[in-house]
Amino acid sequence: MKKVLITGITGFVGEHLAKHLLTQNTTEIIGTYRSDAGLTKFADHQDAVTLEKVDLLNREHVSQLIAKHKPQQIYHLAGSSATGTSFHSPDQSLTNNILSSLFLLDVLKEQELQGTRVMVVSSADIYGLVAEKDLPIDEQTELRPLNPYAVSKIAQDYLGLQYHLAYGMDIVRVRPFNHIGPGQNDNFVLPSFAKQIVEIEKKQKDPVLSVGSLEAKRDFTDVRDMVRAYSLLMEKGETGEVYNIGSGESYQIKELLDMLLALTDQHITIQQDPTKLRPVEVPEFICDARKSNTLTDWKPEISMQQTLQDILDYWRNIV
Repeated sequence: MKKVLITGITGFVGEHLAKHLLTQNTTEIIGTYRSDAGLTKFADHQDAVTLEKVDLLNREHVSQLIAKHKPQQIYHLAGSSATGTSFHSPDQSLTNNILSSLFLLDVLKEQELQGTRVMVVSSADIYGLVAEKDLPIDEQTELRPLNPYAVSKIAQDYLGLQYHLAYGMDIVRVRPFNHIGPGQNDNFVLPSFAKQIVEIEKKQKDPVLSVGSLEAKRDFTDVRDMVRAYSLLMEKGETGEVYNIGSGESYQIKELLDMLLALTDQHITIQQDPTKLRPVEVPEFICDARKSNTLTDWKPEISMQQTLQDILDYWRNIV
């Protein structure tokens, strides 16, 4: 069985990836976590998953982790993921995302584990201010980042490339577009809507839903489909290459809000909150994933309607 390390295993994507890999029954999974709060997610998988509490910003801790387990594959998911909050705490995004990647790659080099395959997970946010003529967005699109989070993901992406070119390390880079699903926290737009709807259903707040801009169009993929793509590219991706992952279809935020509202019997008023507006908003993102799809034959399987229902039901179970 392959030894697979997932950094940030108790996070939104890490949990779904680990549970997807467990269904394949071909991997021994080790996962790093930072907070004990997420440990309950793996209460039913204690024999199948080894959990390690590791500060990835401490190089010595990273060194001890790698020396102990010597993983054959690493999915590097840990880090700061909230785009909006990076405007207010840019140092957090830059420090967490860049240093964790640097220490991980440098420790592998130091321990002569260049053969360990590493997936560096960047973000479509790195494309930033994309003109309409550049849609859909492929891997050659110019990088014009609009927030500190995107800058940190460019650094991660290019650290992966640099360590491949300079030291021959086996690294594949991915640039996922927006992914959503059950378990995502309410710092993100659709979970925020869903949580507010549930609070209204349970009479915990007035029937007023607070929103930011509803005009932007984004390429959304269910996280459960996204982690399937990660797994396929881990096996089939060419070393040193970079791959976009997305559905190839964009939805206006207002359209998705209307779909969520159709799943409740509450009469809800929509109210824009100026504090939720970003300094700059790109009108539309659409992914061109032909490079990765040609290689893996991946395509999304979960409908948007099902994803939104699952997000709403998730919040109904925990609010």
